[in-house]
Amino acid sequence: MVPLSKVHDLIAKHSKLERELSSQEIDKKFFAEKSKEYSDLNDIIKEAISYFNFQKNKDELENLINDNNTDNEMKDLAISELNELVKNNENNEKKIKLFLLPKDEADTKNAIIEIRAGTGGLEASLFASDLFKMYEKVSHKKKWSMEIISISKSDAGGLKEVIASIKGKNIYSSLKYESGVHRVQRVPDTETQGRVHTSAATVAVMPEAEEVDVKIEEKDLRIDVFRSSGPGGQSVNTTDSAVRITHIPSGIVVSQQDEKSQIRNKEKGLKILRSRIYELERQKRDEERSKDRKSKIGSGDRSERIRTYNFPQGRVTDHRINLTLHKLSEFMEGEIFDEMIESLIIQDQENELSDI
Repeated sequence: MVPLSKVHDLIAKHSKLERELSSQEIDKKFFAEKSKEYSDLNDIIKEAISYFNFQKNKDELENLINDNNTDNEMKDLAISELNELVKNNENNEKKIKLFLLPKDEADTKNAIIEIRAGTGGLEASLFASDLFKMYEKVSHKKKWSMEIISISKSDAGGLKEVIASIKGKNIYSSLKYESGVHRVQRVPDTETQGRVHTSAATVAVMPEAEEVDVKIEEKDLRIDVFRSSGPGGQSVNTTDSAVRITHIPSGIVVSQQDEKSQIRNKEKGLKILRSRIYELERQKRDEERSKDRKSKIGSGDRSERIRTYNFPQGRVTDHRINLTLHKLSEFMEGEIFDEMIESLIIQDQENELSDI
């Protein structure tokens, strides 16, 4: 049960913000901050008022039902209203609990996604390429903007590794559940016996950190430059434009060589480094807050097998919530991505609620 004092505070805060925003003296910066807060509260205020008045409304209906002077038709109507009131109150309570859950500060941020071929050789790199195409299609459907930061191709159109930035509204909140090992079961084109092979790719999704989120000191960096090279060691250019950045305190190393300019490679490398440091700090905080982190969805553990894509049976299974969708081709086209993500979000919220 949500304490009525907390619900009262929400209602009082909403009223206060309404008064402040209607004031003529409010400055632009203050208005922008308070408008966001007011908008968030607007999403829950109706439920909060209904929940706060529940006991009073319930008592009135019960008095009417128990009053001998109430005729049968009125009693039936009151009983129906009471049942509806109790049902709505349960829904309101759940919505308010979800609203009061601690917000993930990173949910509104853009994301950096890293996909790497895992075990399985060429087939793993082809699957990594398929995953990247799936996220591209999802981004296109949602009108997100995707920009490749670095890419390393393998034979036959596969990918050894790709790192991309995805921008839009609340990107990280949608993609954070993708971190982990994605396993594929299918018959490779090169398989003459028709045997099903199992291979894997790892996905890491990090909030894209801004300079205000992570302050990187120049003294904490070791920057090495070297000549970019393509497949088989062929020279891409004749200048030392590739950059390797080592963050000494954390030991995180980022290499970037996609651009011909050393400055651009350094900028891209720092963007990835900043996000990796930010994510590392977030994980440390999460582990301190929750010792049973492994039972939570979206732990971000890249060694954890999260999903299996079974092509012969046309199904995709998320092992964290035991959800199987027999629509693999639609999933790979980005058509039913939201169906999976919404199920993951609901389960994650229920886990959080059970901890309250």
